[in-house]
Amino acid sequence: MLAILAFLLQSQQNVYDGHLRQLDVRLPRIETAAVRIDGVLDEDAWRQAAVLTGFSQYRPVDSRPAADSTEVLAFYAPDAIYFGIRAFESHGSVVRATLADRDNIGADDNIQILLDTFNDRRRALLFEVNPLGVQQDGVRSEGIAGAAGGGNAGGRFDGIVDLNPDYVYESHGRVTPWGFEVEVRIPFKSLRYQSGDTQDWGIQVVRVTQHTGYEDTWTPVVRASASFLIQSGTLKGLSGLRRGLVMDVNPEFTSHVDGAPAGTAYHYGHLDPQLGVNLRWGITQNLSMTGTVNPDFSQVEADVGQVTVNERFALFFPEKRPFFLEGLEQFDTPNALIYTRQIHAPRGGAKLTGKVGGTGIAYIGAVDDNAAPGAPHPVFNLLRLRRDLGASSTVGLAYTDRAAGSDWNRVLGADARVVWKKIWFSDAQFVGSWTKDTPGGRARSGQLWDVTLYDLTGYSYGNHAELVGISPDFKASSGFVNRVNVVYGRLFNRFTRYGKPGALLENATTYILLRPTWRYDDFLKFRSTLEGSIEQQLQFTLRGGWFVTALWQNLHQRFDSAEYGSYQVDSAGTPVPFRPPPGLYNMWGALGAISTPNRAWKANVSIGYVSGPIFAEGAEGRALNVFTALAWKPTSSLRLEAQWPHQRITRARDGSWFSTADIPRLKVEYQLNRDIFFRYVGQYTAQKRDALRDPRTGDSLIVSGSQPPEPQFRNDFLFSYKPTPGTVVFLGYGSSLTEQNPLSFRRLSRTGDGFFLKASYLFRM
Repeated sequence: MLAILAFLLQSQQNVYDGHLRQLDVRLPRIETAAVRIDGVLDEDAWRQAAVLTGFSQYRPVDSRPAADSTEVLAFYAPDAIYFGIRAFESHGSVVRATLADRDNIGADDNIQILLDTFNDRRRALLFEVNPLGVQQDGVRSEGIAGAAGGGNAGGRFDGIVDLNPDYVYESHGRVTPWGFEVEVRIPFKSLRYQSGDTQDWGIQVVRVTQHTGYEDTWTPVVRASASFLIQSGTLKGLSGLRRGLVMDVNPEFTSHVDGAPAGTAYHYGHLDPQLGVNLRWGITQNLSMTGTVNPDFSQVEADVGQVTVNERFALFFPEKRPFFLEGLEQFDTPNALIYTRQIHAPRGGAKLTGKVGGTGIAYIGAVDDNAAPGAPHPVFNLLRLRRDLGASSTVGLAYTDRAAGSDWNRVLGADARVVWKKIWFSDAQFVGSWTKDTPGGRARSGQLWDVTLYDLTGYSYGNHAELVGISPDFKASSGFVNRVNVVYGRLFNRFTRYGKPGALLENATTYILLRPTWRYDDFLKFRSTLEGSIEQQLQFTLRGGWFVTALWQNLHQRFDSAEYGSYQVDSAGTPVPFRPPPGLYNMWGALGAISTPNRAWKANVSIGYVSGPIFAEGAEGRALNVFTALAWKPTSSLRLEAQWPHQRITRARDGSWFSTADIPRLKVEYQLNRDIFFRYVGQYTAQKRDALRDPRTGDSLIVSGSQPPEPQFRNDFLFSYKPTPGTVVFLGYGSSLTEQNPLSFRRLSRTGDGFFLKASYLFRM
């Protein structure tokens, strides 16, 4: 460190020490920055750069000096901002760095640069690199998105990170005997920012070290705060930023051929070549327009399987499709009023995103493909506005419209979030929906309301109290509201104790959670709950990045006879109406889990045993849930990941088997270099269920509906060349097989397969 200090004194660079709260940074402007992005900070420009140092630990324990020192050098040129990182490692050769595909470096050491280009302390662009310069990027948001569901009273209080957006920037790094060194160049053409000639940006830098499990920040970040980004530093007086013309043209070509059984033979269809184009125009520094015609929505990897045997409601899957990803975070609303996966396969669309003054603007208009030949094409209009108030409070408006022929659904909602005394916030959302979806029928209306009475984020104590009500006729065809006619209550309390420096136990947290649920009218008439639980979670962070969790719960469930109106009991060959039990009470459950540190090997294992309802029978069951995930990185280029969720449910009354679900999944990736990788994903989905029975008599239930799908063994192979976002070549093959006896791997028969090709090129003007 003495040598470093001597170098800084000799070069007379401006040093900003986060630990000393020197948080207002004035970057030097270098008109002609002759810097080669090669991971070696040897150019003259770096000797003129500002130096950000004095990092502090913020996870698992905040306000402690960082275990290892970090320096961030920064300056800007007329067309880009530059960062150089020296990350020192005092524990020997323990730097974790691998070649990886973009957005897949979460298990490596990494540096995260957060640029709040509108300086609103609510949303920041994330530029993350590992020691080899491999990139991971996205948006870190807080406020409404980060607060939803009581996140602040829970473990992480710093909002949510969306890794789907991709930005064009340069980075390169290298591992050194003393740690690692990285260079980053971010062109202003890749950013949206304020329209003023001179402006201030928020900045935060985070360092993640895998062998300790620590996260350090340049500015001191304390846990006792309702906002993470409000604790960032500031880049002061940036001026003369030149983006030039921002026009991205991204033509793409796709083609595929699919095969399927045809009697005793197997038949391949015709090639289906398709041309499409995406166009992005930076209207101003703070507004972007994106248009698409015939966009490619080919799947290059299946969604991760989820157990659905004993689920009553639809499960959420994240958006992955390129057209929707840029600016997607600006469509966030409480209770997901906008869910772009409802637009299945648009023929064309347009999107406007950005910020004018203190108002964020996001709009999507799209014409979707029709569900069947001759059916009308659904037309979507989705609008989200959010206005900043004060330091970190907001008010927002959301409007969605989906029309298909004479059917339509419209949703209008308003929301607000108020932060008070720095560690408290309250928020509210009020929404109305209007729907006409029956021929000749009348429109019906519904309501959704969500009120967070209070949320406290303290150092050792946190709490959250919230009520969410959704009326029976509420419908959001452009959103994801998977249950109606209920009122949820959410009451969380958190207690945290911190270990002393060097102790084995670094952080111990317990949560006490109350989750009552009422039928909508029952809540308004002060009647008893429909279901609910009381739960306690214990979480332990151990030195070296180990994580242990334990949970117990007690729950109850009432059954609504109206939901079983179509059920009949086969009583000695005579169908009679089915009467479900009125309710189940005093059911219990427990779970234990352990997560190992990120090393060459990593494991996550959880085992739970729960007494809970079997919804399809209106009965009590016993569920054994086991989840195992293993990751192995034998070299810097090869990754193997395996996971196996297993669930077995038996009936409580006699111990008989009800259902089994197994979804093993294997992913193998070989990264030839930063641009080229090969991937195989194999996933076997096996979910089976016994015939339904009356819980009182054991007689068969007569129910219309289908059994879980047949076992499916899905295999996907992919070659990927991806030098920059938007310029890609994908060549893949996928096949689906099935068999009579799950997981026997005997007499597998192919139910379908296909080859596909995608090529696109990003022209940036």
